[in-house]
Amino acid sequence: MSFSDPTQVADYGQRTARIVPALHDLHKMTGVLLAEQAGVNARVLVLGAGGGLELKALATQQPGWRFTGVDPSREMLDLAQQTLGPQATRVDWQQGYIDSAEAGPFDAATCLLTLHFLPPAERLATLRELHRRLRPGAPLVVAHHSIPDQGQARDRWLARNAAFATASGVPASQAQGSIAAIKARLPLLTPEQDVALLHEAGFSGIEMFYCALTFKGWVAYRG
Repeated sequence: MSFSDPTQVADYGQRTARIVPALHDLHKMTGVLLAEQAGVNARVLVLGAGGGLELKALATQQPGWRFTGVDPSREMLDLAQQTLGPQATRVDWQQGYIDSAEAGPFDAATCLLTLHFLPPAERLATLRELHRRLRPGAPLVVAHHSIPDQGQARDRWLARNAAFATASGVPASQAQGSIAAIKARLPLLTPEQDVALLHEAGFSGIEMFYCALTFKGWVAYRG
């Protein structure tokens, strides 16, 4: 997907819900996990905030929270503001990457459907910057493609992901084409590698809470 193409940006919400199993439940679970440690007036950092889907879900669940939403795409940030409507005033919008985010400290953070775009070294640097911006004990929720790499396991899971997309209404040719695109464009890691990077970045108490075909999600805490 191009995050600057107007047609693809406009279709982002519907398309993402068709290819990410239980997307809306993922957002609700994220809110539940963050709320365990964040107070009713928490400041939450949302990295990869474009589109605004998780922001809208979190803002609806927690009317006292304020957010900093960071994304490199101006078009996706514009879509996020439209998605939130009147609640957009609760978000400090920042175009850029993690280095563009204020220092915090934040009471919680999320990074959903974003880290799989980053190669390992850049992913680790991003996790370290997220860690640095959180108060001690604050939770981070991440979720993204994370696939075993044993023999034909990767191809099998990507095929299952494509089959899910087809069952959700994505044209079969487009869903099948996504297999080659993901393999060519995304620096995919295994779940074990993802957990190791979270540990290396300084997070502890790491637990998987979401496992949906090629997508995995973890909650971790700033040590």
